[in-house]
Amino acid sequence: MPTLQTLIAFFGVAVLLGLSPGPDNLFVLMQSAQRGWRVGLCVVLGLCLGLVGHTAAVAMGLAAMVATSPMLFTAIKLCGAAYLLYLAWGAWRAPVSAGGSVLQQSERDRLTWDSALRWVGRGTVMNLTNPKVLIFFLAFLPQFADPARGSLALQVVVLGCVFMLAALLVFGSIACGSGLFGELLLRSARAQRWLNRIAATVFGALALKLALAQR
Repeated sequence: MPTLQTLIAFFGVAVLLGLSPGPDNLFVLMQSAQRGWRVGLCVVLGLCLGLVGHTAAVAMGLAAMVATSPMLFTAIKLCGAAYLLYLAWGAWRAPVSAGGSVLQQSERDRLTWDSALRWVGRGTVMNLTNPKVLIFFLAFLPQFADPARGSLALQVVVLGCVFMLAALLVFGSIACGSGLFGELLLRSARAQRWLNRIAATVFGALALKLALAQR
C-alpha cells in the first residue's frame, strides 16, 4: 500500500490536474450550465465510473496494449471524436424556451431516474472513449507506486480511487457552480441560444482535438 505521505501528495496533484482545462471538466461545465447542476453531477458520476475502467485497465495491463497498438488507439479515439460530434450536433439543435423561464426551470429541476442514468452513461462514454486518459493513467499512476510496498496492481487501484475522489470533488464543484450560473441565463432566450452555440463549438473543437491526437 502507498504511504500516507504519498497519497496526500498524489491527491494534491490530482486536484490540480482536475482544475486544469480539459475535455472532462469542460464537458461538465457546459452540461451543467445548459441543463442544471443535477445533470452536471450525474455527468461527474459517469466520468468517475469511466476512471474506474481506466484504473482497472492499467492494473490489468490492458492500457499497455492500447499504448503499443496504433490501430486500437485510433479506433478508440475516433469513437470518442464521433461521440463528441454527436453531442455538438445535439447542443446546436437544442431548443430554447420561447417566452419565459418557468418551463425551462422546471425541466432543469425535474430529473427522473431514467434521465439520470442516461446522463451517467454519457459521462462514462465520454471518459472511456478518450484514449489519452488511458495513456495518461498508464504513465502517471505507476510513478507513485513503490514495488517495495507490495503489489503494484493493488497500489494502482488505490491511487486510482484517490484520483476519482479528487475528480469527484473538483468536477462536482464545477457542476454546482456552473449550474447556478446557468439558471441566470434562463431569463434570456438569446443567452440560452448563445450558450447552446458555445457548447456545440466546444464539443466540436474537442472532437477535432481528439481525432488529431497522437500517442
